[in-house]
Amino acid sequence: MKDKIRTGLASYGMSGRIFHAPFLEANQNYILKTVLERTPKGSKEKYPFVNIVTSYEELLSDKNIDLIVVNTPDHTHYELAKNALNAGKHVIVEKPFVVEYSDGEELIKIAEEKNLVLSVFQNRRWDGDFLTVKKVIEDGLLGRLVEYEAHFDRYRNFINKNTWKEEEGKGTGVLYNLGSHLIDQALVLFGLPELVNANIRTFRAGGKVNDYFDIRFEYPNFRVILKSSYLVREPGPAYILNGTNGSFVKYGTDPQEEMLNKGVRPVGEKWAKERENFWGLLNTSINGKDVRERIKTLQGNYNKFYNNVYKAIMGDEELAVKPGEALDVIKIIEMAIKSNRERRGTRNP
Repeated sequence: MKDKIRTGLASYGMSGRIFHAPFLEANQNYILKTVLERTPKGSKEKYPFVNIVTSYEELLSDKNIDLIVVNTPDHTHYELAKNALNAGKHVIVEKPFVVEYSDGEELIKIAEEKNLVLSVFQNRRWDGDFLTVKKVIEDGLLGRLVEYEAHFDRYRNFINKNTWKEEEGKGTGVLYNLGSHLIDQALVLFGLPELVNANIRTFRAGGKVNDYFDIRFEYPNFRVILKSSYLVREPGPAYILNGTNGSFVKYGTDPQEEMLNKGVRPVGEKWAKERENFWGLLNTSINGKDVRERIKTLQGNYNKFYNNVYKAIMGDEELAVKPGEALDVIKIIEMAIKSNRERRGTRNP
């Protein structure tokens, strides 16, 4: 294999346009070689050097492609990732990894047997606010943590027409979509919980998919609260952490998605720096002294995901997002669905 990873992008919808193509183009370790567009969506105008194909089979048959990014509708992830692995390609799958736990197990087995890299785009691990929360916890600034609450809310009081995300089916809805991020972050920090309690609803008139969830993870002497809703017009804190010595509260969201939406190229020292008015507030006691101050938000960068995948393919570094970790997210989602259906907690076996 050459030093640069020649990459095929399986879709140029919102995910491809915003979250994948800009980083593949800007990262010196990759060549954005081919984009699949069944109908023109503008990738050639943005990236004149790319090759356009109109079928997934053309991506698979191109022997000059090393890596395929499967960023298609969620229910297609399993089949397309399986086909790519069987064609000898390394694979990045957009979150959620799969919609059935057993499908993820099979993909992991195939990747291991073929000695291929398989990872999942859990990019929110590289949000600046999450990195800051992680450091606050690791530095013990709150004493013993007793409660962690995270929100990923939006305001969309209407039903988007002509999108699979609003159609009833396995893997659709806010739980698989935004829930994949919140759950992954919690598992990175705390590991698998003992018990999961979930309330999952559809509140928008005419809605066919869930647009609200409230999930509780139970650990010994500690709990996690994860919430998301499409009907939050006035955002509250994104993170609320409470410990025996103090609290940390963080408003706002990482600026990377907004910048990418505006077409800002993800390079340079100023990339994704958060404005000071969004820095989190720490109110705690350290060595017997009361401290109430703003904590500078660490700089996020989704490019670190792609740097890690490159090094993993080259054999120089372990994967940061292991497929087994992404599969744990699906396990928790399935536990949450069971808890909501049975109206009781679901215990981790």
